[in-house]
Amino acid sequence: MEMRDQILASAQRLVQQRGFNGFSYADIADEVGIRKASLHHYFPTKTDLVLTLVEVYTAQLEAELLRISNAPSPANAKLRAYAEIYHGTLESGRMCLGGMLATESLTLDPALLPSLKRFFARNTEWLTEILAVGHVQHLFVLTGSAADHARMLLSALQGALLIARATGDHAAFDMTVSLLISGLLRKG
Repeated sequence: MEMRDQILASAQRLVQQRGFNGFSYADIADEVGIRKASLHHYFPTKTDLVLTLVEVYTAQLEAELLRISNAPSPANAKLRAYAEIYHGTLESGRMCLGGMLATESLTLDPALLPSLKRFFARNTEWLTEILAVGHVQHLFVLTGSAADHARMLLSALQGALLIARATGDHAAFDMTVSLLISGLLRKG
């Protein structure tokens, strides 16, 4: 793995575990085995590093969403696969990078906020598409617009992840996911 990729991998783990304000260049330098000053060659500022990190993380998400979308499965299975992304993050002892940065949004460099907003918008767009397809397939009953339900699902999954991480209650996260999806399903 090239040094730039090692730096990004280290930064991603640190942000997902500690948040933007919970790590320094010294932490990354120690982990990847270079001098702190050398990090500035790759990323002049911490904001530059995290801007790139959000872009990389969003691209990773996009690839996963494409994989789920292309699967020959109904919308409810695709929604469960999306929730599995969160479950995997929880099991790895991390938070969603977007969610972690959102908790610190008032202290972040304003240059990071448009990328963070795009990350959440992409999640909402994808969920809206899946919910709309599920509604057309007569799988989901929507009491509001698909976009409204998408925002609710995204918020609930981010919140459930945060609470499960704080409490260590992974079963509660799984129950929340189950209730969210079963609440959408057409009965009978």
